[in-house]
Amino acid sequence: MRLRVWLYTLLFPGVLSAGLPRHLAVASRVPQAGTIRVHTGLVQVPVSVTDTAGHPIKDLQSGDFVVEENGSPVPIASLGEPGETRLEMVLVFDLTGSVYGKFDFEQEAALRFLKTIFRQGDAVSVLCIGVKPAVVLERTTSLAEALDGVRALQPSGVATAFFDTVIAAADVLRNSTTPETRRVQIVISDGEDNFSEQPLDAALRDVQQADCIFYSINPGGPSIRLNKVSLRGQQGMEALAEESGGVAFLADNQEALGDIYGRIAIELQAQYLIGYYTPDSKMDGSFRRITVRLPRQPQLRVRARQGYYAAKAIAR
Repeated sequence: MRLRVWLYTLLFPGVLSAGLPRHLAVASRVPQAGTIRVHTGLVQVPVSVTDTAGHPIKDLQSGDFVVEENGSPVPIASLGEPGETRLEMVLVFDLTGSVYGKFDFEQEAALRFLKTIFRQGDAVSVLCIGVKPAVVLERTTSLAEALDGVRALQPSGVATAFFDTVIAAADVLRNSTTPETRRVQIVISDGEDNFSEQPLDAALRDVQQADCIFYSINPGGPSIRLNKVSLRGQQGMEALAEESGGVAFLADNQEALGDIYGRIAIELQAQYLIGYYTPDSKMDGSFRRITVRLPRQPQLRVRARQGYYAAKAIAR
């Protein structure tokens, strides 16, 4: 059976070096063996378009968009139909003490979300936040396995390595996806971190390098604004979302979690995937700014990732 959730891996991470099954290992930043990267210069940009009321717009054509890289217009090579390109998702759950009392609501909302969004060809992985990031469910294209993975989760009350887990989830997406796939990381957490080895800047870079969209759902409610640590956690998630073209949601109450997951599902089902070839062929690892506009319909709201890191040449 592919799925086994051993919660003591969170409480006693040292045992992970003692030969546990591969799918229970702490998420690694080392690419999987056999991974082959082909750099064609094709840049994929998931784009969400809504009206002023937040309703998704699905009838746009490639001629409606203007895409710029580092301020210069680039020709659009492809435009995936809204919501039709495959989804590669990583669901990240905060199992630590800060969300202990709300976990049942979070779990049920996530299950409903998966049943709504999942289609044939999509894939899901499940990670959890603890003293170290842990892969609870390896990539699966089975909805039943994904649901079982979420159902098996239990809160643990341990320390929080939030940024390390965001980085691990980005690495899972980078190492397991194929072209013309939308990569999505959905995190349910308050964003508070007290145990990571890596800072926010490193998490931002890894999310951008993985070309993934970051969504977060903070169940903490409006009261987080009264606590500097809680407010800093939300601001970090907002930075990750803004740079990647996602959204950092703050739930007013526990009952709002389902509505927020519903908003994410609607957005993903109405999301375009724009492809273009970079005019800069240098493999220098530099960051390149992306801008997506709808000049003929300025009343519409466009959200897309703000840039990407070019491939870097491997020294021989």
